[in-house]
Amino acid sequence: MLEILIDNRNGKVWNITSLVPSLTYKTKRSGAASSLDLTVIKGSQYQSASFEVNSGDVIRLRHDDRNIFYGYVFEINTGKDESVSIKAYDQIRYLLANDTYVFRDVTASQIVKRIADDFDMKTGLLADTEYKIPSMIEDNKKLLDIIYKALDLTLIHKGGNYMFFDDYGELSVRNIQDMKVDFVIGDYSLMYDYGLKRSIDGDTYNRIKIYQDNKQTGKRDIHILQDSANIAKWGRLQLYQQADEKMNTAQINEQLNQLMALKNREQKSISIDAIGDLRVRAGCFIPVVIKELGINQYFLVDDCSHKFDADTHTMKLELRVV
Repeated sequence: MLEILIDNRNGKVWNITSLVPSLTYKTKRSGAASSLDLTVIKGSQYQSASFEVNSGDVIRLRHDDRNIFYGYVFEINTGKDESVSIKAYDQIRYLLANDTYVFRDVTASQIVKRIADDFDMKTGLLADTEYKIPSMIEDNKKLLDIIYKALDLTLIHKGGNYMFFDDYGELSVRNIQDMKVDFVIGDYSLMYDYGLKRSIDGDTYNRIKIYQDNKQTGKRDIHILQDSANIAKWGRLQLYQQADEKMNTAQINEQLNQLMALKNREQKSISIDAIGDLRVRAGCFIPVVIKELGINQYFLVDDCSHKFDADTHTMKLELRVV
């Protein structure tokens, strides 16, 4: 059973579960805060005359005593009818601010911790991401982008894939291998529709070009790795980026190989419509079985949207191969 609470942050906490006929809870693996959109029926016989909701109020969503969402009201829409639309985000929304940071020899988790401390944000489990980033100089950059850059560098250099998310009011970093769910989605299990997309349009590259400014010679050193066979098939898809000035040739070659392994492939994504299960959120690693597509493997959940409407709970998942 759902439980929805609004905390006015003035000592009053309202249980509005019976006033909410529908809600949508969305999570994304990267780039955005989790959100909760809900409709509240105003003037209900179950509603206290002193009930109110204001920007900044805390909303908590639980299901069967399990913590689901902890966030803050950012939008309130009212009209002549009896419904009030409310949108809330978790604390990752506050990481859309810009600032300047210089980091040296720190891990991605240490970067998360420092930013969280600077902005008075709570942290929870921060996995040891191990790889120490030699340097990151971020001038007037979005805080969330800084964090994801650190996680991307960790993936490229260490091979570990980590998820950053808000875990019921605590910023957390976890290895996706620790976010596996223990049930299958697919044929005869929750799923009632699916779609498959294959693309080289987004994050596919068959030529990696890395440059490094050489202070000793005053010239720019260029390092290239390419897959000529895939260039013949797809055309040249080039990724061009800068190497850290402290990296040596062996480290740059390692980065070239890592990037080629990650990027030089057709991207496959699957969308699934299924009966809802709140154990699934973006960042989960979930086994999928679809015989018609010959699929029986784990997928990473990129986007997850749970919708509650009356007595119906459904979810839409956007999945991708890791």
